[in-house]
Amino acid sequence: MERNRVLIATLATLILAIVCSNALCQEAPSAPIELKGPTTAAVKFPHSAHTRVAGKCEVCHHASKPEKPLKSQQEACTDCHTKPPTPPVTVGLQAAFHNSGATAGLCITCHKTEDAEGKGAPLKCADCHKKDNS
Repeated sequence: MERNRVLIATLATLILAIVCSNALCQEAPSAPIELKGPTTAAVKFPHSAHTRVAGKCEVCHHASKPEKPLKSQQEACTDCHTKPPTPPVTVGLQAAFHNSGATAGLCITCHKTEDAEGKGAPLKCADCHKKDNS
């Protein structure tokens, strides 16, 4: 009976390692990425700070949709989220991060949550969209 448990645990660990190995091999860039918008100042986005908070890539990076499959493993948001959005994509570049009033969306909603928890995430537009980033 104990031998069966050890065998099952070993097989489960092996399967988990195989399934997760592709995800674990992907590394976030060490240097900040510059996100340029058509009407606002660029944002220098430090992956390392965000991965410490989010914990896993899927919090920010969604899986591709069948109607618009990924071209590469680490595809830029702007490859699909354009201004205006190009069908079949319905969400434009700005809306991929936050709505036009910066009241909700992937970035600002998370920043508001982190700030409410006392973590001091930037909330004002100019905190991220700095003119010297352009």
